[in-house]
Amino acid sequence: MALDPQTQTLLDEVNALDATPAWELPLWKARTGFEALTLTWAPERPVVPCVESLGIPGPHGSIPLRIYWPEAVNAGGAPPPRLPVFVHFHGSGFVVLGLNSHDHACRSLCRRAHCIVVAVDYRKAPENKFPKPTDDAWAATRWVADNCAALGGDPARIAVGGDSAGGCLAAVVTQRAKAEGGPALAFQLLIYPVTDMRDDTGSYQSFAEGYLLTADSMRWFMSCYLNDESEKTDPVAAPLLAEDLSGLPPALVLVAGYDPLFDEGTAYAEKLKAAGVPVTLRNYEDQIHGFWTMGGRVDAATAAQAEASALLCQAFGTHNQNL
Repeated sequence: MALDPQTQTLLDEVNALDATPAWELPLWKARTGFEALTLTWAPERPVVPCVESLGIPGPHGSIPLRIYWPEAVNAGGAPPPRLPVFVHFHGSGFVVLGLNSHDHACRSLCRRAHCIVVAVDYRKAPENKFPKPTDDAWAATRWVADNCAALGGDPARIAVGGDSAGGCLAAVVTQRAKAEGGPALAFQLLIYPVTDMRDDTGSYQSFAEGYLLTADSMRWFMSCYLNDESEKTDPVAAPLLAEDLSGLPPALVLVAGYDPLFDEGTAYAEKLKAAGVPVTLRNYEDQIHGFWTMGGRVDAATAAQAEASALLCQAFGTHNQNL
């Protein structure tokens, strides 16, 4: 299938820039550039009734969170019904982006799925290498489970998810929750997730360059994240390599047809299915890595967020707002 015309136009603009590779820039400049570009493609932010930022304790220091509520927080009176909670890990290559770059997506999921969204600003490499980002993701998920009632959340309806590196962290969290006997998770939303660090798949070769995320940029991200080559086969870094995926929560695995990570995302979905996990594998065949946050330019982003929200609602047993 040919690229979506909207996506092709955006790609033509990016490729015409002939930008300096991120690894040749000072780290602060690479991060600033990634965030500016991501925000350029985002649509207008949906309004949600309440947003709060706070820090929580983690094994390596404070972890910043941004929490979104789909209903106003009452100062008094009868408590509202307990709402489901979605713990969100943003895409990053483990190196770039943050709460602001994914603010629109979190607001959209909060409104559409009518759930509390807890966005986690986990530590980034290369200052904080593997496994520190995974430690932050796990600590934040445990904190949400332990503090669910105070948030107005339902501890029986907690889901996790994210895009790219965030999808990797979500997958790792579900595996760790199973290994440690909880918290119980209702769903995992994995958007073109990083699941394998070995960068030797067919999609890495077919889409190595020209489709925004390049094979070289992924290798740079991994070199920033990992301490040495041996960690490429550690399941905590590469969740596809975990031996047993049985007993994990139901999943939506969303992949993009023109993405170096297409094969590993698809392989993870198939391995989950083989282990008896209920899985929806959705291939946006005419899209590229990163389209999830391009709703200001690419209509498929809005469609993908609506589809993800519908499946979250199904997992939560709630009504899809379809906004």
